[in-house]
Amino acid sequence: MLYRMYCRYAERCGFKVTELDRLPGDTAGLKSVDFKIEGENAYGYLKAEIGVHRLVRISPFDANKRRQTSFASLEVMPEVDDDSEIEIKDEDIRIDVYRSSGAGGQKVNKTETAIRITHFPTGIVVTCQNERSQLQNKEMAFKYLRSKLLEKQIEQRMAEEAALKGETKKIEWGSQIRSYVFCPYTLVKDHRTGYEMGDVQAVMDGNIQGFIIDYLKKS
Repeated sequence: MLYRMYCRYAERCGFKVTELDRLPGDTAGLKSVDFKIEGENAYGYLKAEIGVHRLVRISPFDANKRRQTSFASLEVMPEVDDDSEIEIKDEDIRIDVYRSSGAGGQKVNKTETAIRITHFPTGIVVTCQNERSQLQNKEMAFKYLRSKLLEKQIEQRMAEEAALKGETKKIEWGSQIRSYVFCPYTLVKDHRTGYEMGDVQAVMDGNIQGFIIDYLKKS
């Protein structure tokens, strides 16, 4: 649902969305999904969405129609050029090639085109399987890895600055930035700014610019 919301938001803004990798849920939905959004100021806006999101609704899989609370964590990283300051040493990584798990077709699972890169110093693992060739997947995976490494550098710098200022900010499961409530009432509320909307369906259809602008103004 969160992935759909950001796809709808991108459509509203005229941004391009490219899915890089997905891991289906056990029964429905997604365990995780990686996607790329391209457009003017896309990172500047979407960095306001980093954090844990909380969803409260009647479970469609529960015959007793009980309320269910779900959480999803969102990471947002800028795309990094190949000639950036991020250095990736050959001895620091392992590249694994495996078969893509596509939706079907004559060539599905017959060729090993998917790429997984493991970065040993940080433990970061990135995958890409949605491009047409192994080479394209490899190039995209390296871009993804550089972005994650850059974001990690930024986080470390911010943590060091916060430590010097005596600030302690925990980023943990349960410290949600926003709640989407479908039952017993409808409300979407940003817990950082207090900004809220009662039309939860409009928000799930991508109407989140108000939340983003309010956060950027106050941060």
